[in-house]
Amino acid sequence: MMPPQNPPTSPDVLKRRLEARLARQREDGLWRERLTMTPNPRAPLRDFASNDYLGLARDPRVAEAQAEGARCEGAGAGASHLVNGHRPAHHALEERLAELTGRPRALLFSTGYMANLGVLQTLCDQDTRVFQDRLNHASLIDGARLSGAPSRRFHHRDVGDLDRLMSRAPKDQAKLVVSDGVFSMDGDTADVEGLAATCQRHGAWLMIDDAHGVGVLGERGAGLVGRQYSTSQVPVLVGTLGKAFGSFGAFVAGDDLLIDALTQFARPYIYTTAQPPGVARATQRALDISEQEPERRERLQAHITRFRQAADTLGLPLMDSPTPIQPLLLSDNQRVMRWSRGLREAGFLVGAIRHPTVPRGTARLRIVLNAEHRWRDIEALLDTLAELQYREAQVS
Repeated sequence: MMPPQNPPTSPDVLKRRLEARLARQREDGLWRERLTMTPNPRAPLRDFASNDYLGLARDPRVAEAQAEGARCEGAGAGASHLVNGHRPAHHALEERLAELTGRPRALLFSTGYMANLGVLQTLCDQDTRVFQDRLNHASLIDGARLSGAPSRRFHHRDVGDLDRLMSRAPKDQAKLVVSDGVFSMDGDTADVEGLAATCQRHGAWLMIDDAHGVGVLGERGAGLVGRQYSTSQVPVLVGTLGKAFGSFGAFVAGDDLLIDALTQFARPYIYTTAQPPGVARATQRALDISEQEPERRERLQAHITRFRQAADTLGLPLMDSPTPIQPLLLSDNQRVMRWSRGLREAGFLVGAIRHPTVPRGTARLRIVLNAEHRWRDIEALLDTLAELQYREAQVS
């Protein structure tokens, strides 16, 4: 009797595909590394990479509010908002965010990514035409794709190009225009007034993701949009809480119609556990500090002005940005990584940004200023950047 033979082994196609993709990632100089940031009092890295614009993420008052919330209400919400996870802290925070942005209501989401997916999935389908700025955040691009809506991308900050594209769309088709408020990798800002006027001319809604503007820009930190533009001009306003406010989560602000629709239909809202109530309390404390200490925004703006003036004197290739995001355009991936290593050796942490986060040929160092930076540290960063530029010039 013949022994049973093992069946032929099928090729592991997924394994081979992943191995090939990872190999290409290394070869192209695009390998991403995750740093474990632990305090080192003997050799601290001066942080010019995070989005903690007002310096609230490590503020002891914010941390204590989160701890007190956990002591009173537990470490987690335990369920989604629509089951039994919606707590008084969440409700109070939504009311604060609506008041800050001058909107009738606001709705909390667990992350900014989920907020954008939820809005686009709720508002859009195959019968909706979406128009997006070419440099929009990945979550906005992904949200439109997942909604199944046909999308067109207009030239960056080019309202004329948007107008041309919208003129070609059927007049009776639902239309949504989507843009970052502050563009996260370039630091420049959307022409909200021009976008709003174009939308009204074509009967479209406008959605602004003001993740990097809320807390930093506008009166009381209301953001690029805030109370300056009404819900009729900007019906959909998205903001995050893990940047200027130093905590975690996101929100969508708008009128009753929008918030009711998101509550009923936004899958990333319905099918996700609510954020811990302690986090909501921490955000409320951060909002208090942001309102009571406007000097934080004033100090941050002074840092931006002085930094740009000094960088211009040194001949550093800064991009045009009026916000805390100050990109240094180096173009080449290898050059960006050399400068990044040089900065880290000198004690500075700065983001090295490459494709696909930014278009090919536009690799840059993403320098981020915050209100807690001391000028002597910013000056030391500038000196190091000037030294790196000098060494490079000597070699070439």
